[in-house]
Amino acid sequence: MTDFIVRAVLIGVGATVLLDLWGQLLKRTIGWPPTNWAMPGRWLVHLTRGRVVHEDIAKAEPVANELAIGWIFHYAVGILFAAVLLAIWGLGWAHAPTFLPALIVGLVTVGCGWFILAPGMGAGIAASKRPNANRIRLMNIIGHIVFAIGLYGTALLTR
Repeated sequence: MTDFIVRAVLIGVGATVLLDLWGQLLKRTIGWPPTNWAMPGRWLVHLTRGRVVHEDIAKAEPVANELAIGWIFHYAVGILFAAVLLAIWGLGWAHAPTFLPALIVGLVTVGCGWFILAPGMGAGIAASKRPNANRIRLMNIIGHIVFAIGLYGTALLTR
């Protein structure tokens, strides 16, 4: 069990770091703003208070430490996704990683953002309420492929 937890944390953190570096690259090259993790932090706190869906999370009541909470949430989700990968494919995958399981997890987890986080924060299903919804969707898919590369790459580095 300890090996499972350690590997889930290492692989999840590594993949999430790569995703964050990808976000910084997009900011510097095409001006795409990185995620403001205060908003998911705010959503998470409101979720614990029973409010799942907001019209616009930016207009919801701010909460103390929402940025820190958002960053912790971001990395916790990355670790959780790595744990799901290990739970499905086993610790053997971490010792001899292949890309396909990481890619499957990366692509399937796009759904969490599209069907839970985006609607909950007021963006609609798959960002349907945003004027640039298709661009957001494409960037979500690409970002989760980058996350998958991070899952695979971190597993290779830590095997």
